Amino acid sequence: MEELLNVNGLSKTFILSSKQQQKEKTKDKKKVAVDKLSFKAYKGEVFGLLGPNGAGKTTTLRMLATLIKPDSGDAILDGHSVVKEPEKVRGAIGFLTTELKLEEFFTPNYLYDFFSELHGVKPEVRDARKKKIFERFGIDRFSEVKVANLSTGMKQKTSIAVSLAHDPDIIIFDEPTNGLDVLTAKTVTDFLLELKEEGKTIIISTHIFNLIEKICDRVGIIINGRMVVCDSLEAVKNGKTLEDAFFDIYKETVGEDEV
Repeated sequence: MEELLNVNGLSKTFILSSKQQQKEKTKDKKKVAVDKLSFKAYKGEVFGLLGPNGAGKTTTLRMLATLIKPDSGDAILDGHSVVKEPEKVRGAIGFLTTELKLEEFFTPNYLYDFFSELHGVKPEVRDARKKKIFERFGIDRFSEVKVANLSTGMKQKTSIAVSLAHDPDIIIFDEPTNGLDVLTAKTVTDFLLELKEEGKTIIISTHIFNLIEKICDRVGIIINGRMVVCDSLEAVKNGKTLEDAFFDIYKETVGEDEV
């Protein structure tokens, strides 16, 4: 298998404000969000990063997307280092997060063209891709509607379209179905499987067991910033449901009292 992502010892620590200390119920002024995390992903596979809220999933993906720098370690995406070559990494990936806020004054049509231009996509290529993905998601009927007037589901679909405007080989999605209704969530899930069939490498983070079981080839379980298990989906499940396997692993990692 062709390796497209190699994460090696990524670590990130944050300084906590007084308010954050109260929220975290701790007197510690520092929080280790990600602790020496390592894993690999291969061409044409979907890799799922599974863990509870606060486990370090989003911080990991933000480092992979070069939005924040790791304190130590590195990750190589399609041959490029997130530490030494962040601009090349950005050109090779598509990144979608629930924190991505589209400018509400603009339309899907304008935003898609704008981001295509940023990535240097030729107009004729841009138009063909836009037609395909807008029709696939039903955005074509709302292409000239301002983002402020779109439904939550349509905003998410527009975000996906914009993130993939340059047709990247590596796609990183943070909680891709979070907050979506069941119909929109299925549309997004089916689309991820289509991208996999096209040979794309997809990294997703989620706490939704069914999503992992439906689309992922391999899964890494992250707890308190550490990768505690990383293997094929079937190996991680070990004859159980993913939910049961996860909680067994969680109990072994943090103890019965924490569950």
